[in-house]
Amino acid sequence: MIDLIPPGFVFIFGAILLPLLKGRVRQAYLLLLPILAYLSLLNLPEGTGFILKFIDYELILLRVDKVSMIFGHIFVIMAFIGFVYAIHLKGFGEHIAASLYIGSSLGVVFAGDLITFFIFWEIMALSSTYLIWARKTKASYNAGFRYIVIHILGGLALLMGIIMHVAETGCIAFNLMELTGLSSYLILIGFILNAAVPPFSAWLSDAYPEATVTGAVFLSAFTTKTAVYALIRAFPDTELLAWAGAIMTLYGVIFAVLANDIRRLLAYHIISQVGFMVAGVGIGTALALDGSAAHAFAHILYKGLLFMGAGAVLYMTGKSKLSDLGGLYKTMPITLILFMVGALSISGFPLFSGFVSKSLIVTAAAKEDLTPIWLLFSIASSGTWLSIGLKLAYFAWFGEDSGIRTKEPPINMLIAMGIASFLCIFIGIYPDILYALLPFESVYVPFTAEKIVWKMQFLFFTALGFFMLLKYLRSKPYIFLDTDLFYRKGAMAFMWFLNNPLAWVGAKITRVAFEIIPSSAIWLSKDPATFLKITSETALLSLSGHEKRVEIEHEIEKKRERYPHDLRKHWTIGPTVFWTVFIFFLITLIYFFLM
Repeated sequence: MIDLIPPGFVFIFGAILLPLLKGRVRQAYLLLLPILAYLSLLNLPEGTGFILKFIDYELILLRVDKVSMIFGHIFVIMAFIGFVYAIHLKGFGEHIAASLYIGSSLGVVFAGDLITFFIFWEIMALSSTYLIWARKTKASYNAGFRYIVIHILGGLALLMGIIMHVAETGCIAFNLMELTGLSSYLILIGFILNAAVPPFSAWLSDAYPEATVTGAVFLSAFTTKTAVYALIRAFPDTELLAWAGAIMTLYGVIFAVLANDIRRLLAYHIISQVGFMVAGVGIGTALALDGSAAHAFAHILYKGLLFMGAGAVLYMTGKSKLSDLGGLYKTMPITLILFMVGALSISGFPLFSGFVSKSLIVTAAAKEDLTPIWLLFSIASSGTWLSIGLKLAYFAWFGEDSGIRTKEPPINMLIAMGIASFLCIFIGIYPDILYALLPFESVYVPFTAEKIVWKMQFLFFTALGFFMLLKYLRSKPYIFLDTDLFYRKGAMAFMWFLNNPLAWVGAKITRVAFEIIPSSAIWLSKDPATFLKITSETALLSLSGHEKRVEIEHEIEKKRERYPHDLRKHWTIGPTVFWTVFIFFLITLIYFFLM
């Protein structure tokens, strides 16, 4: 039994005090939270704890094993780096949202049952949305709205799957699942939506570039990686994921090469790099699963570093499009150097973290004779180096001078980038530190002459191609959409349908239901005979010739003028009773017929 507080609770409950603190005290408190969470993490023995009774079920808030621990380690490390990067913020809104986001992500990782998992999963979606809206621009409001709507839909699919799974099995434990029935497919859809598997990926590239400078750093670290954790836990060795992940790697790279906004380019590379992890889960061998966990660890560091570098450029220049940048190496050389550490890491250069993590998955594909998947991995790796290490770096820091003269970002931003850079290099040189955390205990040697020579040849050939085709790769100031085109345009079409045809039909139904029918009923009650005559003669109008129509219209008008007449003279009690009974009988007959 575990008696220590779960690491996620440190951030969740710690967020409560943030509005009460100011200045240096709040800054120190922010850095204290991940330190306390890490101390809690280091003292967690394997097992389960914080078990609560819920109806006839046991909610396990803390399940500790090697799979949860490796994600717990990197989440807390990235929390510290992210808070260092964001510590200069004056307001506390983003800090509260980030704390809840980190805490709920850790809650997902350590949840031992599906109910607890789902609760933290939804807190994660809600808190991360604020990091988009906090930028307070029209684009961020719209992107945040689309982001939360998509995640609500994914959450509903997940919830439906969980309810069906519990009904079928009577068990809420979050363990290995068979991909057999509808419940398992709904749960899988909930997971792959958060993993940004196409065509459920556009929310990421749509929303992350519109987040705040600091918010995007946190967003890049947690949502997709909790999904990778969930897939490792529930659906390893699922062939569908192997192919979906392989396609992801190339899909993200293609759109990244086309992107002009530096943070949108990096967002597409989240899709691509998570594709390696998803494919590793699908391959399902011990080496592949360890590769997915290791690459998630490395990716959080170098992708956070890249978003910090891009955020620093945006923060200091107010610009994020490559077509507006150029020549920044003159005034932001430190940011350039630190950014290039992230670029070399994500590209898989030897002695950088990406090389010692991604190669596990690539090697696993080769060992299982999955040649098409291996080929997609290789093309995507080349495209990663092309779009980030070459295109982004060249057009933002070198290329044609934009005339922008700025300075380095605040010191806390540089320190955060420096910590992430150090870890990227340290893991790249001493990968055994990372491999010791891997949950499936596979054996892998990254530094062999064959692997290094092959990788360097591939990267240098890509660089040669870049400079030969440089004039064709210049970024252009245009906007393009991928699958978000469907829900952007689809939403506009849906709103037009609501505001036009459906509104017209609704107005007609309302008029019939609340004006014509009630008024007709009043007429009928006052003089049924005359009412029926007027109604029948009105119906005859469409069947009559011109002369007859004039005669009928004249008769109708005369009846309307004297309607309703003196009921005591023209309507006796006998007909009144007859028509009342007849109408009541007719209504009763219709009711029983419809039933």
